[in-house]
Amino acid sequence: MMIRPKRLQKGDTVGVVAPASPPDLKHLHQAIPFLNQQLGLQVKIGAHVSSKYGYLAGKEQERIEDLHHMFLDPEIDGIICAGGGYGTGRLVTEIDYSIIKENPKVFWGYSDITFLHTAIRQQTGLVTFHGPMLSSDVGIENFDEVSKSMFQQLFKPTAIHYTEVKSPLHIHAEGEATGEVVGGNLSLLVNSIGTPFEIDTKGKLLLVEDVGEEPYRIDSFFNQLKMAGKFNEAIGIIIGDFSQTTPVKTKETLSLSQVFDHYFTSMNKPVLSGFKIGHCLPHYAVPLGTMATLSSTKKSLVVDAGVN
Repeated sequence: MMIRPKRLQKGDTVGVVAPASPPDLKHLHQAIPFLNQQLGLQVKIGAHVSSKYGYLAGKEQERIEDLHHMFLDPEIDGIICAGGGYGTGRLVTEIDYSIIKENPKVFWGYSDITFLHTAIRQQTGLVTFHGPMLSSDVGIENFDEVSKSMFQQLFKPTAIHYTEVKSPLHIHAEGEATGEVVGGNLSLLVNSIGTPFEIDTKGKLLLVEDVGEEPYRIDSFFNQLKMAGKFNEAIGIIIGDFSQTTPVKTKETLSLSQVFDHYFTSMNKPVLSGFKIGHCLPHYAVPLGTMATLSSTKKSLVVDAGVN
């Protein structure tokens, strides 16, 4: 059963967690005025957000403790991730999902947070949000107004209408389909294969995006999803932003468009690329777990509101 979190209101308090890698604390604190002054929110930073354990933002128990606390705390109305990196996959078997299901709240992040999005949705039904984070996005100097505006969907139920007005879209396969939006970062989706939290794409619209992966790596990820039946089970593919993909290991390469065409042009379902969703600016945030319609005829993606 789908659970939409309660919308935020000015004066509400959001909790900040770091469930993956250590965030840049300077950029994190530079992001707080945006939440306070532009969104009218109070902020509570998790007790272990500044912790470090190698390439992780603290040991597993510390990161899980912050996550549990934010969902349990009645004064916290929403949760925003400080950043991504690596590490959420190490948490998912130890999270108490009953806490989340019994205390549904806005949960916002992307990149490595994809593993948490998938686990939380499939264990609880909670709609979560794939959107820019505080340290890695909001706190940097060139964070733009369009990306800032995406947070407004948390305050009022708002459908996302994405057409070529926002960015050029390319059709790889024709069709129109309506279903639940799932997915996120491509490499994290592949990481889920064979685990109890394997991404379920049956009858769903699958969103994929990534950063810093060369075409041959993206090819290998797509091949894994194809062999696992994830493309076949999906009713449509939403290809988000793929940035920093210039080959460095070899001069001989396929282009990214050739990779896309290899996997998607023969599909009997809508597949469109060019959506500015992912590691990019502007960064269009979308709810995961709500219904959406992807159409090649209209060259559009319409996603239902993520909050009540």
